[in-house]
Amino acid sequence: MIEIAVLGAHLTGLPLNHELVAQGGTFLRALGTRPCYRLFALAGGPPRRPGLLRVPGREGASIAAEVWGLPDDGFGRFVAGIPAPLCIGTLLLNDGTTPKGFLVEPEGLTGAEDITRFGGWRAYLAAIAAPTPA
Repeated sequence: MIEIAVLGAHLTGLPLNHELVAQGGTFLRALGTRPCYRLFALAGGPPRRPGLLRVPGREGASIAAEVWGLPDDGFGRFVAGIPAPLCIGTLLLNDGTTPKGFLVEPEGLTGAEDITRFGGWRAYLAAIAAPTPA
């Protein structure tokens, strides 16, 4: 199995999780990244998608993630379907592991909102779904 870290629409229960399951994916663990990333809500959709960008030193934060295991052939098919500006790179996780995972090309940040302060995609979705105080 090849480990892949997901941070957005592929998380358990979210709109694109079925793509991992269809390729034989198995949920392995939930944890955060090392604090060297910024998270963005990308323009466009549906579905809404985040973009994770590695940044220098103290400019980042830990972002909530899930790690899934995919068989070799399923990993290949899954990665082949990832649209730009998203891409797959090596992520740095809090448990010291370095699985492959979703990143965003800097060009994809045009029109994006920095949502790092939420600490993860689920927290961001919950915040934008919450009713606005009167």
